[in-house]
Amino acid sequence: MDLLQKRLWNANHKKLTSIITRPSEHNTAVNLFLINHSLLHSSKMSNSTTTTLEDELFKDLKEVTVREYPVLAPDTRNSIAWHIWHITRIEDMTMNVLVNGAEQIFHLGSWHKKLKVNYVHSGNEMTENEVSDLSTNIDISELLSYRVDVGQKTRDIVSNLQPGDFKRKVEPERLKLLEEQFAVKKESAWLLEYWGRKTVAGLILMPATRHLFLHLNKSVRIKQKIQENKKSQHIEEGADIL
Repeated sequence: MDLLQKRLWNANHKKLTSIITRPSEHNTAVNLFLINHSLLHSSKMSNSTTTTLEDELFKDLKEVTVREYPVLAPDTRNSIAWHIWHITRIEDMTMNVLVNGAEQIFHLGSWHKKLKVNYVHSGNEMTENEVSDLSTNIDISELLSYRVDVGQKTRDIVSNLQPGDFKRKVEPERLKLLEEQFAVKKESAWLLEYWGRKTVAGLILMPATRHLFLHLNKSVRIKQKIQENKKSQHIEEGADIL
């Protein structure tokens, strides 16, 4: 996903924002969502031949780089592993529970066992020890598989929405279910309040698209920063040997 594609993504997202609540534009809005959403997951998720932002992130990406924590980035200390975990958990919760009124993929697939982590929440307000633990121990391969499952289910959910559904408000009972499932930490109860003020359109425009875009871009910058540092260290070490 090059700069031109990112500009097109932003233009499509702007158009989606302007039409998503119009029932007469429902099919166009769904199609725009599916196009933009596919670019924020692995191309395997949607059987796409287009290189996606996630493809760009994981190209030539070493596992040690995915797990590195803390990272020396201007806007985050968290690892790439944490960022991928976080956006996938948020997408799972908002799309499956708040939009669809169904169970999280995380629970249906017993993903906490496969992922080898003891966390069921969104990742917000995690302590440094918790982020370090997740970054060190999470199964990266299973995390990417979980991500594919979540992405595919999101596409099914949005494709089955009917004209007018984008205006629907989040139901309080669904927020209560997430609270009962400890989907967010007590320290991040504000997140449930934030989602409670959203419509389906609002959840589509942020957690299911813009939120993914922001964190994937951030992860690409982390990758580049780590690679630059490693290259610099290698050059310095080489100079010392000479």
